[in-house]
Amino acid sequence: MPQCHIVDAEPSKGERVFYWVLKRVLVGPLLKILFRPWVRGIENIPEKGGAIIAGNHLSFMDSIFIPLVAPRPVVYLAKKDYFTGPGIKGRLVRSFFLATNQLPMDRGGGSASEASLKSGLKVLNDGKLLGIYPEGTRSPDGRLYRGRTGVARLVLESGCPVVPVALIGTDKVQPQGRMVPKLRRIGIVFGKPIDFSRYQNVPEDRFLLRSITDEIMYEILRLSGQEYVDTYASTVKTRLLTEKKKHEQNG
Repeated sequence: MPQCHIVDAEPSKGERVFYWVLKRVLVGPLLKILFRPWVRGIENIPEKGGAIIAGNHLSFMDSIFIPLVAPRPVVYLAKKDYFTGPGIKGRLVRSFFLATNQLPMDRGGGSASEASLKSGLKVLNDGKLLGIYPEGTRSPDGRLYRGRTGVARLVLESGCPVVPVALIGTDKVQPQGRMVPKLRRIGIVFGKPIDFSRYQNVPEDRFLLRSITDEIMYEILRLSGQEYVDTYASTVKTRLLTEKKKHEQNG
């Protein structure tokens, strides 16, 4: 298990200026007025060096709220579909995601997922903060679902600590299927960094990956107070979609 990079990579002047303007002038102040986020544990985010910000996933806006309150930029791996949309809307969405430090991620499995993992590892090796949702997709019902082990692989290959984070109430702001967010207060709780260096000389296998992932999910659960379901969220979503189609066909 390597040591995490503790020196921040220096972004270009243009990137620094654009991010600062977006967060401090154009978008950030308005979002803080509209959603009045309360924050706890912000001091748990390392002042420098790579770290994994691992949180629950309730809403599309989760990847906006965390960078809004974090003292350092957070890079997220976002669904690749956000970067490939057609027309003017597609270009606008792509520009927004790139401007907010989000990178395309392929969830198709195999070599595509491996490439996404390497992209995340590069972010950490550059000494930056990487945001990730171990559940792999948004919760369909506000509960916390079983984590996927990609986060554990990032931990072992980067040597970086994990900062668990709980988003509270974002599913009420923008439930799935709703285009316009509701105006209500949300909360964000950052837990203490988890150091997995104790696994430095332990051979990597699926049991180790599951153990690390479950430890991270337990900390998220403790911070969020959600009900936990030991099933993948994607499995539940597929089942709900199948049931909906059957109901429509029979209706």
